Order: sequence, then C-alpha cells, then structure tokens
Amino acid sequence: MSFPASTKVCVIGAGTMGSGIAALLANLGFQVTLLDQTAASAKAGLDRARNMRPPHFYSANHAESIRVGGIDENLDWVREADWVCEAIIEKLDAKKNLYALIEPLVRPEALVSTNTSGLQIELLIEGRSDDFCRKFVGTHFFNPPRYLKLLELIPTSRTDTAILQNYVEFLEEHVARRVVLAKDTPGFIANRYGMWSMFHATHIAEKLQLPIEAVDAITGPFLGRPRSGSFRLNDLVGMDIMVDIAANLRERCPQDPRTDALATPKSIEFLLSQGHLGAKSGMGFYRKEGKELLALDLTTHAYRQQLPVSIPSLEKFAKMPLGERIRATLTERDEAAEFLRLYLIPTLRYAEELRAEISHSVEDFDRVMMWGFGWEMGPFALIDAIGRDALGWSEAPPNFQGKEQLDFTGIYVNRKVEPQFATIHEFPVTETGEGFNVRDLGDGVRAITTTTKMGTYNPAVCRALTAWLNGTTGPLVLTSEAKHFSLGFDLRVFSEAMAAKDMDMVNDGLLALQGLADTLSKKQVVAAIFGYTLGGGLEMAMGCPQVIAHSESMIGLPEVRVGLLPGGAGTCELRRRAGSNLKLIAHYAKSAMSGAVTTNAFEGFGLGYLRASDVIAPHSDRLLHDAKQLALNLQVQEPAKWEMPEGPLVGVVDRVIDELKTGSDWAPYDEHVCEAIKWTMTKPGTWTEAVAREREEFVKLCQHGNTVLRVQHMLDVGKPLRN
Repeated sequence: MSFPASTKVCVIGAGTMGSGIAALLANLGFQVTLLDQTAASAKAGLDRARNMRPPHFYSANHAESIRVGGIDENLDWVREADWVCEAIIEKLDAKKNLYALIEPLVRPEALVSTNTSGLQIELLIEGRSDDFCRKFVGTHFFNPPRYLKLLELIPTSRTDTAILQNYVEFLEEHVARRVVLAKDTPGFIANRYGMWSMFHATHIAEKLQLPIEAVDAITGPFLGRPRSGSFRLNDLVGMDIMVDIAANLRERCPQDPRTDALATPKSIEFLLSQGHLGAKSGMGFYRKEGKELLALDLTTHAYRQQLPVSIPSLEKFAKMPLGERIRATLTERDEAAEFLRLYLIPTLRYAEELRAEISHSVEDFDRVMMWGFGWEMGPFALIDAIGRDALGWSEAPPNFQGKEQLDFTGIYVNRKVEPQFATIHEFPVTETGEGFNVRDLGDGVRAITTTTKMGTYNPAVCRALTAWLNGTTGPLVLTSEAKHFSLGFDLRVFSEAMAAKDMDMVNDGLLALQGLADTLSKKQVVAAIFGYTLGGGLEMAMGCPQVIAHSESMIGLPEVRVGLLPGGAGTCELRRRAGSNLKLIAHYAKSAMSGAVTTNAFEGFGLGYLRASDVIAPHSDRLLHDAKQLALNLQVQEPAKWEMPEGPLVGVVDRVIDELKTGSDWAPYDEHVCEAIKWTMTKPGTWTEAVAREREEFVKLCQHGNTVLRVQHMLDVGKPLRN
C-alpha cells in the first residue's frame, strides 16, 4: 500500500484544513477530488483556498486540477481513491457517521485517514470492520499545509504495523511531510504542549504587565523561535481556535495539575468579546491601521502605537549561541530575565513531566516543536544547551549524547538514522577554499558549498571556485551553507569600484563571475537551490547543466533595481534559452527588465530562470539527497547555440519596454537600464560577442550617477531607490 505521486486522493471536507490539504496535494501533482456536503459548498471551500494569503496554491493551474463534488451526489467517487483523507468538522459523531457511509465504497487496497487536531482516534473506529480499522490512522496536518512540514501520525490499537510504516514512507517521500508518530492522547504532542506554551506566555505577560512587542522581541529569534514571537502567533492561530483547543484539553485532562494555565487570559477574553479573532478578522493583539501596525495594551485593552523595545539582555547576548544566551540572560535583572524565569523554566519543566505520556521519545517531542512551531531547538535539546544548573534543577544525564538519546527508562538508545534527510553540515568537509567548502556526500558525489554570508559571490570566491573546478572531475552538487542559496554578487565590490572610478575592477569582477558560470556549464554539477536565489547566485545556478529547486524558492534577476543588468552571463543565458523564438525572447527580456522575482519555484519556468529539464523538489529536507541522485545520473550536454531570429528583433524588445513604462512600478532610470539589456539581447551574433557586450553594457551603467545612487541606497537601507 505505497503509492507514487500520481495517487488519486479523495479529500472529504472543504473547510480550512480540508481545502488546505487538497491544495498541498494538488501542488504535488496528485489527482485530487474535494468533496463537501454539496458541490456548491466544495467549490466555495476551494475558492476560499484560492484566495488565501499566504497563497495555498503554486499556480492557478494547480487549483483548477482539483475536481469538486458533493457528498449528497458524488460520494461514489470514493471508489476511485487510493487514499481517502477525511477532514470534516471536528465532531466525533459526524466523523463516525461519515465512515459508515464510505466504508462500503473504500477499495480494499486504499488507505483511510482522519485529520484532527485532538480527537481520540480510537473512538472514531467503533463499529467499523477489521479491514477498515487496519488501514485507518489519524493525521494532524499543520495549517497551512503548504508551508508547515510537520505531520503527527496517530495509529490506533487496530492499525496494521506494516501499513503504518507504508504510511510513513508514503507521506515522507511523496507528500513532503516530516512524520512524527504520536500517542493517541488529548491534543497529541503539538497542541497539548504547544498550546499550553502559548497560553502560559500570555498569562506571564499579563502578570508582568509587559508590552506585547517586548514579549515578542524576547520570544522571537532571541529565544530561537520565529519572528512572530508570542502575540503575533496568537493572532495567526486565532483567539477562537486557541480557546476551543484549551477548553478541550482542560476537559480531557482532569488529572493534569498544570491545565490551569489553559484558562482564558483576560486579554483574550476582551478580544473575543469584541469579535477580534486575530489575523483572520484583521484585529487581535495587533491591528493594522494604514501602514502602521498598532499594538494592544494589556492593561487598558486599547490599541496604541508600538513602543520601542530596549532590553539590555537582548542587546548584550543576541549574538551568542542559543543555549548560552538564555543561560546568560537568566542571571540578569531586566524584563527578559524576569519573563524567562517565569515563562521558560516552567515550560521546560512541563515538557519533562509530559514526555512519556504523549510521546515515544524526547527526539520526537523536540521534532514536533521544531517542525510544527519553528523552534530552533525543542525543549529537551534546549535543556541540554542551557544546562540544568542554570535552570535551578538537580543534576541529571543529558537528553542527547552524540548519536544517542535518553529513553524514558534512563537508558541511552540510538537516535533515528535517516540519511535521506541529512543536512549539509552532517557531511564531512574534505577541502576548503576561498568562501567555499567541499563536502563528501558519499557514493563519489561531492558538494561545493558557499560559506559566505547569505551565499554571496565575489571575484575572489569566483576565481577560487573556478580553479578548483578546473582541477576536478566527477558528480558535484552546488549549494550553500547559508539560510538561502544566494543573495547574489556582493554589491560592495562594485560600489567600491564606482567610488574609485575603477572600471577595470568592474570588468575583472564580471569576467570572474562569467568565467565561473562557463566552467560550471561544462561540469557534471547540479545546483540545489533554496530560499532566496537572486542575481549572481541565480546566474551560477543557471550555468549548471541541471538545477533542482525547492518549491518555495524565490528566484530572480533583480539587478535592474540597483541600476544594473544581470552581468554574470544571466542576460545572455536568458537570450540563449529563447533561441530564435521572438515571443520567448520578448518574454525573457521582460523577466530581466522587470527584475521579476518568483514567489515559488514553479514560476521560474515561465520566466526563463528554469529549463524544462530542471526539477522541483517539494521537500526541503530531501533537497540535498535528491540533488545527489540527479548528479549521479547527469549527462552533460553541449550548451544550446546562440540563434538569431527572423523578424523585427529590436522592435519586439522595444514593445516590451513600452509595456513596462505603463506599469505603476516604473521609474525614469529604468529605461536606461532596459536599453542596455535590449542591446545585449539583440545585437550580438554569437555567444562570445554576447558575454562581451553584457560586460560592456554593465561597465557603462556603473559610470552613470543614477546607478551609483541606486547601489549605495540598497547598501544603506536594503531597499531599491526608484529614481
């Protein structure tokens, strides 16, 4: 019972979660049917998913691929499904009644699951046949499924263990999930502990009468958590959802002495009384008014302008490793220290109290909080990193020791071995160079990984990489050790050259960048891109014979925003990819002239950044593994020839410029930059002439005052100057 990505899935329930799951599966290429009470209500649910922000779908085509129908007329479609994924209202009787209807329709080899954030799975299968029960599990997808990779998988006592393993493999390989097996306890791991943590933070903030923006500063990246912190997270989840989950947990966990923390905080009571549910209602702990984001005062319950946050610990310790900065903060006397003593220490203690009841291991517990809530460390790794003495606790063995973890009997056991999910830092460094490492991925494949800030390139890195590549053979993966593949070429190089009026320095830098792209094109190398992949970074990826891009990659050539054209052979490569097709030449010229950056990797195909032979990787954690497999099988081909079309080439590109002029984002100097792109794409008759022309036009732009202003403005404030 393990299916490929062409699986037919029937999602029943077109509410928030059902439509989100359907969107995820359609994005991944599944054949998806979405059923609700009626075809009209299913269509309404799909339409809501289309309009969600952030978007659920990669493209309109993915949304249009979903077939919608009604339980009243189309329930027989269940017979076609390889996987029936039920996601209706979270009420026990409603789900059980539905199973009675679909059980006769489910094919013997099909899988059946219920999506729930906390219902007891064992109760749902009462009265069902052995065959139905052996292939039935609970799933807890996280909302929105497109962006949150965690899936808690909950078997019942009657789930077949072999089928359960097939579920895990199927969900991890084809549904781009990281699966954690959870026990069938109230709220599973995520809501039982995560929701308690959210409520507890709110109660402590009210007790200390701290401004919510100060609490968010403490509980955001400083605490190794997302920028949303505590109160923005509350707004994202929604006050009504929080209170419903908390009430359910208090009712179902009467033996837990800590559920008092799940009582509704006064601030949430007030917001609910006003109908302010959070982000979905436009008002919660924060309220947007024009361009300003107002904050709720926890004492007066009035909205006010945000207060500046100045907490000594945050400024003194921010650059320390996570465990060290928390340890140091706990010794201080400021607001951060007081908050962490009252919030964090009990939160970590609660994890220790709950672990055996709700999870199978401390590693599973930590993974839920990292993958579902975006924590840098789960509670048990954080306890080890801070040190029990700093928490005021008695000594005990660490939770993690090398490749082992402490089980609930006090014995060290091996941690999971999952080579397909290995991160770049887990592979040994065999060589180092200027701004890069070489790591051994195994099976004869090596990774070239940039080590510069944000994966940026500069002339020294380009020359060092080119020299190394010229001295090696064999399959390679080009990637980065930063949080993003690359933010492009280091603008400071050109800024310094402009200030010194040293155009030879500019030309030499471009020669190094173009030379690296040319060298990459001749090697057995796959670029594994993720996050921001911009400018010179994208040009290096485009130079590689193949690219594998994580689906959420934001890729583009935004050089026009700083008064330049793509100068690492990117302008030329777009033109070469268009061949002699005038329509494509115009379209790809527009990509460069508009500085278009994608919101997801799929958009890269239409803009010319990705070729038909390039690959999308929906699973960020498998990107490196999949890139390695591609590199092993890569056959390097000769680059396409530079072709001259028949017809009014210059006129076609002129029309692109005229079209861009009518846009609201057009700035006067853009025309000058677009002319440079136009001549690079239209005048050369060969590839050699084209890259020379690209450098020539780039150097000219560097001598223009408006380019100088744009580059300096970007370096100073991080935003484009529209002069």
